[in-house]
Amino acid sequence: MTATIGIRCDAGTRTGVGHLMRCLALAEELTARGASVHLLGDLGGLEWAERQVSARGLPRHPAPGDPHDLAGAADRLGLDAVVVDSYELPASHVAAVRDSGRPVLAVVDGDLRGLPADIFVDQNLDAELARPGLPPGAVRLAGLEYALLRRAIRELRPPSPPAPSASPRPRVLAFFGGTDAYRAAPVVARLLIRTGVDCAATVVAADPRLRADLLALEPAASQHFEIIDPTDDLPRLLAEADLVISASGTSTWELLCLGRPAALVWVVDNQLLGYGRTTARGLAAGLGHLPALRDSRAGSAAAVDVLRGLLVSPAARAGLATRAWAAVDGQGCSRVSDALLAAAARRLSPR
Repeated sequence: MTATIGIRCDAGTRTGVGHLMRCLALAEELTARGASVHLLGDLGGLEWAERQVSARGLPRHPAPGDPHDLAGAADRLGLDAVVVDSYELPASHVAAVRDSGRPVLAVVDGDLRGLPADIFVDQNLDAELARPGLPPGAVRLAGLEYALLRRAIRELRPPSPPAPSASPRPRVLAFFGGTDAYRAAPVVARLLIRTGVDCAATVVAADPRLRADLLALEPAASQHFEIIDPTDDLPRLLAEADLVISASGTSTWELLCLGRPAALVWVVDNQLLGYGRTTARGLAAGLGHLPALRDSRAGSAAAVDVLRGLLVSPAARAGLATRAWAAVDGQGCSRVSDALLAAAARRLSPR
């Protein structure tokens, strides 16, 4: 029997697109297995996010405003199970869906937020070491083996750790999600300039104001900067980069899967735990906290030293790449889909 799955998540200029992208990764796997998937959410008017949903052929419906609206949408659409991924969705919405007899899978980052879900997915590094209290009968899928990664990333994963480039001008890619809400791109571009090292840097500007700020910078004579808009071609750019600079968020697991040498910035407080664990394991280099990089000469000087070391040392980049590649195998969507579709099948099976 074919399952019909609803996904409840949002995106926006402040929310970002991380929740949406990991849900779309799961949707890709579900539809490849014959499931019908509906997205219920508000995309905040982000054209790039709208394109991502349309490209996957997913029908989208307005974000339900109250618990009864969500349960009613589940009835109207004939949903067999619901996925929720939001820091703000009240537990009452999830409870209403479960009361209708449908299993719920909640994608979380540490805190379960009191959600009465049947399956919890926490795709973060070392999440399996935590033992949070679960609702009766619930299961928890935790750790990087459950990382939800887009097909475009999985298809570019090399069969072995990528060999480092010995080019005298390393290719650098800097991006900070679909919105770069905290304006990290110009801060990091200035750090690159201060290294004084030859490089060819591609920097993603999430909006026209960021583009203007980036174009106003003056790279060193031996440095070339290309400023681009958010692009669907990002996976290929990642796979071709000798060094990636990004925020410590959901995209980190994509970088690890690809075996990309990466330098991370933690931008908001909920990124600190993942940033600390990832850098402590040597899976990526750490540049520090964005406000310190913007406002502190000492903090930014340390970050410049880290970047300079990575730019001039293929061996240092190779060490990061090898450890990163081994940490994420790219099969998380398959494992999570197994659990979700099994729960949906139990509901569909004749009693």
